[in-house]
Amino acid sequence: MVPSMKKTLLAVTALLALASCAEPFAARVSRFQALSPPAGQTFVVQPTDQRLEGGIEFGQYAQMVAAQLVRQGYRPATDPARADLVVKMHYDVDGGREKIVSYPSAGFGGYGAFGGFGRFGYPFGFYGGRGFAYGFNDPFLFGSGFNDVRSYTVYTSELDLQIDRTDNGQRVFEGTAKAISRDDDLPHLVPNLVEAMFTGFPGNSGETVKITIAPEPKR
Repeated sequence: MVPSMKKTLLAVTALLALASCAEPFAARVSRFQALSPPAGQTFVVQPTDQRLEGGIEFGQYAQMVAAQLVRQGYRPATDPARADLVVKMHYDVDGGREKIVSYPSAGFGGYGAFGGFGRFGYPFGFYGGRGFAYGFNDPFLFGSGFNDVRSYTVYTSELDLQIDRTDNGQRVFEGTAKAISRDDDLPHLVPNLVEAMFTGFPGNSGETVKITIAPEPKR
């Protein structure tokens, strides 16, 4: 087998192997903030939609946000009425839209369109463990050299966080994390959106970053 053909087959094999793995979670995170350095300020997490107050599902996601804030140096308020900060949270996923993609045909001649990177915008081998990477390519778009066309539904999910001071009502943080996925399963999507939101928290005000989170390793 000629070297060029061997390299092509190895590249295609790597792409197909990567495609068979669990897909990573890619999110765009925008943050605006005027937070003071954390010094044990207390907080309470509340839903933007008050109809969710006291709900089991919201409570589970609120605990995830609270755990992230504790890692940053904040403390849950023992008395919500006396909290230093109020964290408002909203999450949602749309009804989906059709996505058309191209897959490699039998005559696919290489992977130059990827520049040596996987279909998700990071090098092969990223799956060594749970983690994240800054920057991603649309995981459902491919470069040239593909001519087998298929379609499926993709969903856009979103997490919004706002943090206000309680002493003067000043807004000190606004953040939005958005992602495109193949499912609309909120119990899967929201934890990933929360992790993306708090990657590099609180971030540079006015900056949008692209964050890819690796899937949980198979046990």
